[in-house]
Amino acid sequence: MPVSPRQARYLDALGVMRYARRVADGIVPDASVAAPTVAVLAETSQPFTAPAASTQALAATPVASHPAVSTLPPADPALAWPRLIAQIAACTACGLSRTRTNTVPGVGDPRADWLIVGEAPGADEDATGEPFVGRAGKLLDAMLRAVGLSRQRGVYITNIVKCRPPDNRDPAPDEAGACAGYLERQIALIHPKLILAVGKVAAHNLLGTEEPMNRLRGKVWQWRGTDLPVVVTYHPAYLLRSPLEKRKSWDDLCLAQDVYRQRSGQPA
Repeated sequence: MPVSPRQARYLDALGVMRYARRVADGIVPDASVAAPTVAVLAETSQPFTAPAASTQALAATPVASHPAVSTLPPADPALAWPRLIAQIAACTACGLSRTRTNTVPGVGDPRADWLIVGEAPGADEDATGEPFVGRAGKLLDAMLRAVGLSRQRGVYITNIVKCRPPDNRDPAPDEAGACAGYLERQIALIHPKLILAVGKVAAHNLLGTEEPMNRLRGKVWQWRGTDLPVVVTYHPAYLLRSPLEKRKSWDDLCLAQDVYRQRSGQPA
């Protein structure tokens, strides 16, 4: 299937223009991605329906009973946000607090329309206190630029857990649970129009499922019974290891853009 000029530019930005030209010549190494469908996860998500008036704010998002988070006042985000960041920095709710150098609460616009949720900080993130730095971060930045976004404009980037797991392993369930209230509070304060779940760990924790990535991608999910849509894509670190999958990440971003435009009342 031929690629569009915009898709070719995207693949070029991600370092796979030779692959893009092969696709343009009619050689498609991977199977075509099926047309996006709306999906339902049992008891954890519901079909997505774009609201008629997308300017209406999301309904209040329930906040878990994390003792450090539930005390934050919801009325004034300007006050609640710095308090939340300070509470994350002081958190000792799980063992990761004993091995971290810095907490990594997130970066970007706290009133962003797009919320990017990754898995966990790595060594570079632990050293700097900022999510998605290093090679994976540069690739994520290129992906965002391809759809007109950046971590300085229209996006907030965070992770399921706010401290680095030792040896960059996946966060354990109790570690993700200890941070769940912080992520829920971030969602409540930001009021994004869309969540982009980056990687398997992020998708599983946000959607409460263990379905494989090939069943989560290409569909629109909803976050915990709200009308907040979630789109799943590959983690940039995975794309660095599997560059032929970068084309599929373009399909995911196009789906996310379509959903965002629906919610914003923009033409397709």
